[in-house]
Amino acid sequence: MRPLFLCCWLISGLLHAQSATIQSGPMLGYAEQREVLIWVQTTGPADVAVAYLDSLGNIAFTPTVRTRATEAYAAKLIADEVQPGWSYEYHVLIDGKVVQLPYPTSFTAQPVWRWRQDPPDFTVGLGSCTYVNEPAYDRPGPGYGSEYEIFTAIDSLHPEVMIWLGDNMYLREPDWYTRTGYLHRYTHTRSLPEMQPLLARTFNYATWDDHDYGPNNSDRTWVHKELAKETFDLFWGNLTSGLPGNGGITSTFRYQDTDFFLLDNRSFRTPNDQRREDNKTVLGTVQLEWLIESLIFSDSPWKMVCIGGQVLNTHTGGETYANLAPRELEYLLRRISEENISGVVFLTGDRHHTELSELRLPNGNMVYDITISSLTAGTGVDRTEVNTHRVEGTLLVEHNFGVLRFSGPLTDRRLSISVYDKEGELAWERRLERD
Repeated sequence: MRPLFLCCWLISGLLHAQSATIQSGPMLGYAEQREVLIWVQTTGPADVAVAYLDSLGNIAFTPTVRTRATEAYAAKLIADEVQPGWSYEYHVLIDGKVVQLPYPTSFTAQPVWRWRQDPPDFTVGLGSCTYVNEPAYDRPGPGYGSEYEIFTAIDSLHPEVMIWLGDNMYLREPDWYTRTGYLHRYTHTRSLPEMQPLLARTFNYATWDDHDYGPNNSDRTWVHKELAKETFDLFWGNLTSGLPGNGGITSTFRYQDTDFFLLDNRSFRTPNDQRREDNKTVLGTVQLEWLIESLIFSDSPWKMVCIGGQVLNTHTGGETYANLAPRELEYLLRRISEENISGVVFLTGDRHHTELSELRLPNGNMVYDITISSLTAGTGVDRTEVNTHRVEGTLLVEHNFGVLRFSGPLTDRRLSISVYDKEGELAWERRLERD
């Protein structure tokens, strides 16, 4: 009986492998003028490719990638025959067969505009703190995640770019110490049905915070920091990951005329409870100096600095910069002022509330902190804390997301922030001033 059982088991496994389909995605990653990344996860081993068609009916194919269990059956596919500014309809092929999806799958490569015209207007979605319930591994009691329809609301506004500002999934205790756990948690969250249409037609970029890095409040001592980076890189499609010789997931990209800096606030930070103050850091020396020099180099009217935790909130509690590394924060803001860097906006998450903070630097320029939290993780926290930089009327403690709108000529580039609730109803909006 045992050989017969084994034979049947092997045949069943082969049939399953032949019927692999999409587990999650497709997701658009980075977008450049000549290249776009498409990410796909299958349910089993398969040969995966993407066909993309332009408006003239020309068709091109990405190289085929074989998905493997050791990489969670994830594939990164590069569309490297796109033309700047052209739009494409794309289709996923699994083992040579087109997968039919119930939502649009299309993208437009970044155009060539410099020295020809003003940069195009564009919009960017923002959000942090995505918790998707899995009762078998969650704490007892009501689920911490809810209102997943928020992703449908974001998709309905059709942002060109979506930036995930950390805690993009929540590792649970059974996940922390093994590769199996990390891959399971990423797969479970990424497979949320409500998320798929947004992933498929919006360019997605991400940084992390503690819950998609390791345990709560984890720092550079975390034993699995390299595993955290490996799985982050496997499931996200940023243009780069980490500074040369420094590790981590730090990255940067430009969309149209605007530079975005994706910072790593976990790999280099000292423990939150360390008593010695003179060397406490959130970013680490290498990353901090890279950021300052990159801001100096940037010719972008607005410079968007994406980081998991709040920067300008003056409350000295929780994981605010003012509480964790006040000397480093003072140095960062002083250098921005000394170098007369204008248009700096920190895009932050983590705190399970939303607010806009603003500060006028000694050189007269304004610097902002747009905190957007949370998407689906727990809310209802009492936020009576005092933040002297908070813009009146912007505190929001419910599930929400943000949309940045960049518009106007290059010489007078305008930026506004709109915040919406889970249904896509406007909660508040503000226009930012550079000086």
